Amino acid sequence: MAIKIVFLIIFFVVMIMIGILTRRKANSVEGFVLGGRSAGPWLTAFGYGTSYFSAVVFVGYAGQFGFKYGISATWAGIGNAVLGSLLAWIVLGRRTRVMTKHLDSRTMPDFFGKRFDSDSLKVAAALISFIFLIPYTSSVYNGLSRLFRMAFNIPYTTCVIVMAALTCVYVVLGGYMATVVNDFVQGIIMLFGISAVIIAVIKSNGGFIQALTTLSEYESDLAVTQGMKGAFVSFFGPDPLNLLGVVVLTSLGTWGLPQMVGKFYAIKDEKSIKAGTIISTFFAIVVAGGCYFLGGFGRLYSENPAIHNADGSVAYDAIVPAMLSGLPDILIGIVVVLVLSASMSTLSSLVLTSSSSVTLDLIAHFKSMKEKRQLLVMRALLVFFIVLSVVLAMNPPTFIAQLMGYSWGALAGSFLAPFLYGLYWKKTTKASVWACFIAGVGITVLNMLFHFIKSPINAGAFTMLIGLVIVPVVSLITPRQDISRVEDIFSGYEETITIKKQYSLVEESEEE
Repeated sequence: MAIKIVFLIIFFVVMIMIGILTRRKANSVEGFVLGGRSAGPWLTAFGYGTSYFSAVVFVGYAGQFGFKYGISATWAGIGNAVLGSLLAWIVLGRRTRVMTKHLDSRTMPDFFGKRFDSDSLKVAAALISFIFLIPYTSSVYNGLSRLFRMAFNIPYTTCVIVMAALTCVYVVLGGYMATVVNDFVQGIIMLFGISAVIIAVIKSNGGFIQALTTLSEYESDLAVTQGMKGAFVSFFGPDPLNLLGVVVLTSLGTWGLPQMVGKFYAIKDEKSIKAGTIISTFFAIVVAGGCYFLGGFGRLYSENPAIHNADGSVAYDAIVPAMLSGLPDILIGIVVVLVLSASMSTLSSLVLTSSSSVTLDLIAHFKSMKEKRQLLVMRALLVFFIVLSVVLAMNPPTFIAQLMGYSWGALAGSFLAPFLYGLYWKKTTKASVWACFIAGVGITVLNMLFHFIKSPINAGAFTMLIGLVIVPVVSLITPRQDISRVEDIFSGYEETITIKKQYSLVEESEEE
């Protein structure tokens, strides 16, 4: 216990110190929200990765999908690295940075407002962000608290309040820069921590070959592969189609999440984008790939009573804590700090995104405020959002993966397609953006009420994909934006360079 407490104290002190040291960068709205657009490749890449992967992935997704699909769940981690990180940086990174700077846009709702000359779109996007980021925040608390109860036997309420208070302190002090510097420190902990945990868990199950052999003896209990042996160590697992839904939601979803795309707004320069692409992809391979690979061995703990509810059903969120409970204290301490790092970085990005969107895109839209006033309101809203998410986290409506599925489905379903087309396609119309907003929120809410798509994960993936069809179809049949305005918006991608050439006597003599 002493080892675990020492780890936590060191971790908390470092977080607060970073908040204090970076507070000078948070004296303006631009500095507080984007760090003055001066974050280098390492800070941005680690900020992207740590915002991506939290207790939701390590505890919720790795536990649930590892138990359901076995080793094939690793495909979700590979998808996160290739589609959610590598391609996201290649496709969105540079164009997002250039266009948002050209439009002087600081948030995703602000981008929609200025890209499509519509204040109503900006307000609608801000409301969607606020409403659907909160359940995601609650799922982060839920995952972390389960691990704390396993390691320290601390009440759930205490875990949530302490975590929220610490996050609140360093984000309020240092804003975006405090968040990404902390993300860098937390990312290093995550890289080493997940590697150590995988080795320890496999070793505790007799080594890699023995663990695979034991896992291969389990029969599939899914309807599509009922009774099949070896399904949990097969290439695509017992249920490839539903696994594909997980890959799409958790990988493509990042392209439309405000807290993820916002990292591209703040990156420093062209060189940083290229380096950040490589760093972010490597980070995702190790952390996401490692988490899902570890979760793939969760079925080896199916006899453990800790992972079962009172009615005998599997408590998916308890699987990873059960896997870790038998590790040495020093490793449990590392795991707690690992998941705390991942969760606090995600939480800080979420509340910073929420507060900046509501302040700049809602309140400032209806009421003019000076810069100092905006900063004060943003900090106050940060505290408010953290308190609100704590209240919701005290009684979360469902288990972690489903809670995140609803949130990502609505956010990415609404924003991904119009943001992507808005960066690349001049013919994208305002009406198509409205259609995608309505479809993203509508499908998510209706599915929550009527469950016409049984899995919220698959519903979220479907919502994102349908948006990619809705935007071009509606754009082709609705009035286009003013041509001259569109050309001005896209002119940021074109830079004219004038080269002055001096008269050269050498050249003249050569011609003769």
